[in-house]
Amino acid sequence: MKYKYLLLFILSYIIVNPSYSNNNDPKASEESIVISGNARFTILTPELVRLEWSENSTFEDKASLVFINRKMPVVEFTADKKDGWIHIATSKLAISYKENSGKFSNENLQIKLKLNEETVTWKPGMVDNENLGGTARTLDGCVGGYDWDGNPVDLGQGILSRSGWSLIDDSKSHLFDGSEWNWVESRTDTTAQDWYFFGHGHNYKKALKDYTKVAGKIPMVPKYAFGYWWSRYWVYSDQELRELMNQFRSFDIPIDVLVIDMDWHETFGGLKDPMNPKMDETGHWLGWTGYTWNKSLFPNPERFLDWTNKNHLKTALNLHPASGIAPMEEQYNSFAKAFDFDTTGQKYIHYQMANKKWAQVYFDSVLQPMEQQGVDFWWLDWQQYPESKIVDGLSNTWWLNYTFYTDMEQRGTNRPLLFHRWGGMGNHRYQIGFSGDDRIDWRSLKYQTYFTPTASNVGYGYWSHDIGGHAASEYASDPELYVRWLQFGVFSPILRTHSAKISTIERRFWKYPNHFGMMKDLIHLRYSLVPYIYSAGYTAYTSGVSICRPMYYDYPSIDEAYDFKYQYMFGDDILVAPISDSISSKNNLANQTIWLPEGEWYDWYSGTLLEGGSTIERNFALDEIPLYIKAGSIIPMYPKISNLQESDNRYILAIVPGESGQTKIYEDDYSTNEYQQGLFAEIPVSHEKAATGQHHIKIEAVKGNYHGIDSTKKYEVRIIRSFPPQIVTVNGKQYAFSDEIKPGTYTYDGTTLTTNIILEESSIHEPIKIEVSYADKFSDYEHLLNGKAGQFRRLSQVVKDMKLEVARGNWWALMPEKVLEADRTPMAIQYNPEKVIEYLTKFESNYPLLGKDLLSHPDGRIEKVQVFINYLELN
Repeated sequence: MKYKYLLLFILSYIIVNPSYSNNNDPKASEESIVISGNARFTILTPELVRLEWSENSTFEDKASLVFINRKMPVVEFTADKKDGWIHIATSKLAISYKENSGKFSNENLQIKLKLNEETVTWKPGMVDNENLGGTARTLDGCVGGYDWDGNPVDLGQGILSRSGWSLIDDSKSHLFDGSEWNWVESRTDTTAQDWYFFGHGHNYKKALKDYTKVAGKIPMVPKYAFGYWWSRYWVYSDQELRELMNQFRSFDIPIDVLVIDMDWHETFGGLKDPMNPKMDETGHWLGWTGYTWNKSLFPNPERFLDWTNKNHLKTALNLHPASGIAPMEEQYNSFAKAFDFDTTGQKYIHYQMANKKWAQVYFDSVLQPMEQQGVDFWWLDWQQYPESKIVDGLSNTWWLNYTFYTDMEQRGTNRPLLFHRWGGMGNHRYQIGFSGDDRIDWRSLKYQTYFTPTASNVGYGYWSHDIGGHAASEYASDPELYVRWLQFGVFSPILRTHSAKISTIERRFWKYPNHFGMMKDLIHLRYSLVPYIYSAGYTAYTSGVSICRPMYYDYPSIDEAYDFKYQYMFGDDILVAPISDSISSKNNLANQTIWLPEGEWYDWYSGTLLEGGSTIERNFALDEIPLYIKAGSIIPMYPKISNLQESDNRYILAIVPGESGQTKIYEDDYSTNEYQQGLFAEIPVSHEKAATGQHHIKIEAVKGNYHGIDSTKKYEVRIIRSFPPQIVTVNGKQYAFSDEIKPGTYTYDGTTLTTNIILEESSIHEPIKIEVSYADKFSDYEHLLNGKAGQFRRLSQVVKDMKLEVARGNWWALMPEKVLEADRTPMAIQYNPEKVIEYLTKFESNYPLLGKDLLSHPDGRIEKVQVFINYLELN
């Protein structure tokens, strides 16, 4: 008997584009199902199949905590019966099951797939030794990738594997009951098998897309979440936090989120002696759980939260919910009344989040009143028993994430956000992750550069780490380690500094005067990249591919993509390999080995265009990051801003050297879930260099709409590592060269060798066409641009340091003329851009000779000057 099921396209594009439709249905289409006795096979995609076996053939159609949507477009497949076997074939998989042979085993079930032109056969019980991992609940107490006891952190099994297949056993996963606020229930058939087989080969991106189709999409976070978060475990008062936030403003440091650790609430004297804390009647530390504001620190919480809101600060409070509601809490009586709890004995109302009534009362009577005061979201810090005492096997971490997120989702207009640890598969639907209290150590930083992108293998793309580290060590306030950790933080999903309540650990940037400029610049760099980051957030929502992802997503057949696990892609265009080693005293540089895939890559800090397909070794100063951008990329950026919650219609479009490129800038209202209903906009941008030498740049009219969309835009186009143009026209209008940045002109930056075109404000409905022409003579001197921006920057630093060195005791000491002349090159170009070839040629000729001039200075100590020379990499 043979059945053929054809692919249906009828509903592909009606009314609501399915790329952003958020409708989930756990019951699969009948046309996608094949039943053979006690076995049921559901073909979800050509590479993804659900395998069920039930003793009494009662198959499960309710959503599990992991898989919530099985109503997938029907896939073309065949089902044949022959010699007592049923054979099901899609375009990617061949499934064979021996009919009426009992539970799935290696004797009655196999699936074949193609991997690199070879056939791979999977059978139950096979161990996936090539699985690429997922993520872990916490990094509490970890140094590098090792826990308190020295055991490696277990990242579990993800859905991606070099073996070409992976299996998720959902048999023990709890179910949703299908009620209006979906609630947990246990499975009744405890002997049933419920498996999901992913046979995507090395098409990792397709595997993630399929996973998020059936397990739920990765939701977008509010835009403010991509800004800077201040957090510190400290006994802050209202006044101290006001002063601290004002210091950020006075130092011109952007900030969006204020996280207040547990001392915001009363502790009832339970934590006065940390070596011998008092215990409450639930068996936990007295005061670890709390919901009553500490009025000694916050005499008027409403006034304080009103101040944070007026200052565009989103506020999160720390919670440890394990003790339930204590009789000393202000909310005790209202909670007890709503929960029908007898208060005669003034007993604790124990934590029961898996009890639906308890949860509803908890949110209604405890948290919502504080949210109405101005609390924006909650930092859950669950550290107690891992599983529920009400529902067997239910992860407390998972369920807290679900209840907090969905409570916000079902009752508010704001986009939900929580801050908690990873609870397991399916938790990608409830972001953001808090990775816990790791040790301050170079090894911890290094491990996070692997841990973070690897988590995207299970869709958990928004980890937030304690940038700078948490627990004290010999590196407690090491400025170099802090700078490097901040560099990673800029290129991680969430940028949040934090530390333990130890006075020797300092996270305020201005307390590091010799490194403050670097730290401040990093925060501004993060804010400038938010349009790129936010657009990547939408890509994660539609594709399942998170912003931080391992190299093997794009290069699955190349061994280096797996071997270089401490570098990763940050969005589609940026490769970053954060430094996790200290600089050498010989040259004040840190050495790093990087693998560049095929193609051209632009080194952001050196200004060099490199050919990929090889491993390179580079040295990096403390203010430099191994940052490589695909040639031709367009990186959308913000100009200098102080906050992400204030409206701004300006964009910088940074065009990286390369023949052509394109991007889309994604926008929505930044704070609600209306993007899921199609209320968003995109701005397509492209560029191409013609054979004639002209550079064509196009900014298309905005496509789409949303509430609050700007009617006009202000663009600045930056052509990086370019010669000064001869002619610039915008929609046919010729722009004049200017020394000042003003609309309707273009400038040239001699330090970065960048052309800046400042467009006049224009309607979002008006496409913009830019034509840039260069003098013919420049075509033969393209090589002069390579690497100069990095050399200019390093030389500038050496000249400053050398001046200090030679003036130690000689007030009339001068610098070598050739060194000063070379250092003047960027400004000379700035003043006379038409002479750029002359200046660059002379600089390139003289630069290798500067070491000799520096060493010949009579007032410079040889060992010190040699460091300068090594820093310039002249040796």
